[in-house]
Amino acid sequence: MKAVDTADAADAVDAPTQAAYLADRLRENPVYVTDQLPREVPRSTAPGFAGLAKKTGVPTYVLVLPTWSGTDGKQLLGAVHDRLGRDGLYVLIEGTDVAQATAWGVRVPAEAAATVALYELPYDAGPVRSFERFVEVIAQGEAKATARAEAARERFRGGDEPAEMYIGPSDRRNQSFLTGILLTGVPLSILLLSRFARRLRGRRRPKKPVLRWIVPGAALASAAAIALTAPVVFDQTTSSAAEPPTPAELSARVERVAAGLKQDPVYADPESPRVLDTRQLDRLHKRIRDFRRSEGGGPVFVSVVPQTPESESAGDPWLFTAAVHAKVGADGVYIVADPDDGTIDAYTYGLRLDSSRMSSGLPERVTSGDSSTDEADDHRLGERLDTLMTYLDKAPRTDRPESEPTPPPAPNAEAEHSLPPLFSTDFRPGLFVGAALALLLSGAVAGATSIVRRLLRRSSPAPEPAGRLPFTSPTEPSAPYLRRTAYAELNALRGEFTGPEERGRAWDHLDAAMLLVDGDPGRARHAGTDPATLVAVIVLARAGRAALSGEAADLCCGVNPLHGPAAHRHHVRVSAEGNARGLLPVCEPCRDTAVAEPGGIPARLLKLPDPSLGSTRLPYYEATDGPLTAVPHGIARLVDKVRETAGVH
Repeated sequence: MKAVDTADAADAVDAPTQAAYLADRLRENPVYVTDQLPREVPRSTAPGFAGLAKKTGVPTYVLVLPTWSGTDGKQLLGAVHDRLGRDGLYVLIEGTDVAQATAWGVRVPAEAAATVALYELPYDAGPVRSFERFVEVIAQGEAKATARAEAARERFRGGDEPAEMYIGPSDRRNQSFLTGILLTGVPLSILLLSRFARRLRGRRRPKKPVLRWIVPGAALASAAAIALTAPVVFDQTTSSAAEPPTPAELSARVERVAAGLKQDPVYADPESPRVLDTRQLDRLHKRIRDFRRSEGGGPVFVSVVPQTPESESAGDPWLFTAAVHAKVGADGVYIVADPDDGTIDAYTYGLRLDSSRMSSGLPERVTSGDSSTDEADDHRLGERLDTLMTYLDKAPRTDRPESEPTPPPAPNAEAEHSLPPLFSTDFRPGLFVGAALALLLSGAVAGATSIVRRLLRRSSPAPEPAGRLPFTSPTEPSAPYLRRTAYAELNALRGEFTGPEERGRAWDHLDAAMLLVDGDPGRARHAGTDPATLVAVIVLARAGRAALSGEAADLCCGVNPLHGPAAHRHHVRVSAEGNARGLLPVCEPCRDTAVAEPGGIPARLLKLPDPSLGSTRLPYYEATDGPLTAVPHGIARLVDKVRETAGVH
């Protein structure tokens, strides 16, 4: 297809502000559900919200949007109300919670109802159930709602938090394991212990033939009871309140962005706060037009769209870009700028540019920015996109067009929140463990007397076998622990290298770890070595040993690097106060905690002492400005950061 001329696109209809766009949507329908959360809040939930909104007894307008960091929900609702020009109850649901509710021209206990929905329900209750509780309190009137809100707040302050409503995959594996243990352990224990009891009575079997089947019958009945009862007790089938989205809901946002890019090569998400002003947009359009006309250049498509784990692409910008490219149907450079966390990614399709340099070789000042980027509301996206265009202008051309490879598919949206069947995963290992435990129990009972006699006759107990240093991951490690562990892990990695011919990723990890201790492993035991450096040594040494064993992983858990490899990236709560979130790589246990108990993540963060604050401990990325802060970006970035700090290239 022929790409739209950027000169014409720049003169197109000016995009509305966030408040104006949302007001227009509420003018069409008093309930608006974003298309950016299909995995968590699909648009098919809109009728449910609408039915509940009618029960408030006043005109009610509901916005279901992603959670924006740094956005004031009350100000947003006020701006939307001013644009819409209609009085009523305005409710903002961010992600899965009733984040803000304000009434104009009507008397309803909006603030009290929002407080009750927040404190009476667990984190995983889901947006529909949360809004249902909100509406229930609205109907009670001002006095009862205020009293109920105060009571809920006091219970929460006293530590009486509501229990989670859903379990995670780890909990289901534990349930399957326990079911397997009981299904074999209980019947076998009945059979074996009854045999021992007969021996104690001096009988081998009952005198009457009918009684011979009592024990086998009891064992069989216990097995049947366990098999029938377990699915009733462990009856959960999903790990969250999310409804499965339809294919149309999963493709809605991609189609919206692609349609916008066909009209204008810069598409700014209208649901998000604006991060590019008119001057920056004009300059970006000019840079895009110049690059398209340059030798070896081509079209550039910029999507200023947030990448959330609840989106159709599960927060993967590569997957999102591939889908948008397929819908647009035009080759070029596709850039994704996240207005929420400020990250920038770029991918090449069909141009004579090195695709690997575009996807993974961009400077960090472009992809992530610096400390000033985090402090700016707009993440300085305009300046960084301009820098990216300069990088494109200077990028070397290849002999023939290149394209990004096909990204791996996103997790199945329906299976993502479905728990595995009870009689699967760890159920079979549980059967073997149950049989083994039954044998151990019967053996212990049958031989208790002889074992005690033998133990009493022994002059000394048998020596315990020496154990290896365990793989531990404390949340607040002491300095002696870090020194001891760093020294042991580093020496273990050095010992596993058989010769200088062994190079590759493991050697890079060892080289970086040795740079941190100035080439002397003994420095890891010195009291002067700071904790952040010791943690970096431990992480690199463990990653190097994993690489030598063929189990290397590029990402390390960003909640606590001592947890080891990360399996996912997930938006997690990084503060016990407020609702601050960050996109971090997480290990399986941290992911389960983030899904089942988001408020538990701050307690799992690795905390190190801040040299300027004495004994006060801070999250590791706040307690240091050294190489350890690169952990959330991957082990490879940690190695590069160590070398940059040491001045080695």
